[in-house]
Amino acid sequence: MTLSRPSLWKTYRDTPLVLKMATGFLLGIAAALLFREQATLVKPLGTLLIHLLSLIAIPVIFLTVVLAVSQMNLPQLGKMGGKLFLYYLTTTALAVLIGVSLALFFSPGEGLSLPDTSVDKPDVPPMSDILLRIVPRNMFAAFSAGDLMAILFVAIIIGMAISTMLFSTDDAMREHGTLLNRFFTAINEMFYRVLNGILLYAPIGIFAISASTFGSQGWETLKSLLYFTGVFYLGLIILWSVVYTGFISLSRHSVGAFYKNIREAFTTAFFTSSSLATLPVAIKAAKKAGVSEKTANFTLPLGAIFNSDGGALRMGVSLVFAANITGLDLAFSSFVVIVVIGTLLSVGTAGVPAAGLVTLSAVLSMFGLPLEVVALIAGVDALIGMGGTALNVTGDIVGAAVVDDEKPNARRHASRLHETSAQPLSD
Repeated sequence: MTLSRPSLWKTYRDTPLVLKMATGFLLGIAAALLFREQATLVKPLGTLLIHLLSLIAIPVIFLTVVLAVSQMNLPQLGKMGGKLFLYYLTTTALAVLIGVSLALFFSPGEGLSLPDTSVDKPDVPPMSDILLRIVPRNMFAAFSAGDLMAILFVAIIIGMAISTMLFSTDDAMREHGTLLNRFFTAINEMFYRVLNGILLYAPIGIFAISASTFGSQGWETLKSLLYFTGVFYLGLIILWSVVYTGFISLSRHSVGAFYKNIREAFTTAFFTSSSLATLPVAIKAAKKAGVSEKTANFTLPLGAIFNSDGGALRMGVSLVFAANITGLDLAFSSFVVIVVIGTLLSVGTAGVPAAGLVTLSAVLSMFGLPLEVVALIAGVDALIGMGGTALNVTGDIVGAAVVDDEKPNARRHASRLHETSAQPLSD
């Protein structure tokens, strides 16, 4: 007996997170079918998960943004960096508009409600007020008040300051920058450990919320989640087939050949659900598709950190889903403002486990929407995350092709790489 417990714990700990969350979600459905309304007794276990996600969201977002910005050599970004961020801004904005528009049209979550949840209509200020509120009067007051946009601004300027120190020509300044970078890295690692502990508990919380919600509503909840997933994938198809294909055409690449050459990257992203883990494969695929080595090595790491079209699309559909569940009647412009804020908050969290759930928790808290929606969406998070990551990686490679300054040599470069890859490996 004593030997089996550590073995059982190790098995649970080492099981992939998406599998554990999906299992908790399905077990919650099974408990709801067996016990009906009595399944709501486990709801406090789900509330605990919601509190834990709220606890960790702000420090994780702050620290990951600081570290992401600090690693950028700002003076060397130059013209290519400007074009790249303009591309990111364009595709992210289109992802937001597509996600919100489709969700408003198809209304996922309409007719569904959460037990014992009532929400007042959130006060969405005009964009001008949001811009003025970004710069806090007091840095520490921003953290104590949980003002996420101000916290994001503070993270960016601290990251930029550390970056200028790290890449300074002065030895003493570089030493100070290295010390600060190590400090933030250590603090970030500490919060990662806390987050990993929370994610070990997450399947239990998801089980509890799934059981309590399905116990009171039954199959309507499952149908709404499947409908939600379908709307997300429809948006993914539109963004892929219209937006990305359009940019590939503008970059003077053959669309069919381009997608064929990068298929290994987006399929790897789909099955791993990690942009960072897919990065080496994405760089290799971009070179095969005709992107110069210099451009691929520069743009794709930036894209893995800063570009999140899949996250923007997901945020749009998720927030309309949350609003429909709570019966809120928000204007289209209000949804766009909320999604833009959510997308900005997701910058730099690509490498965080369950990053979409963490960011969504922060945004829902910011606007007073029910965090139970996060636990419901977690049941289909594996499907959403796989599609979103594949979209992100594809968008990164398309962006590299768009800003590549060596287009005249692209076809010859791609041909040479293709011939090399076709030869058998000797090592």
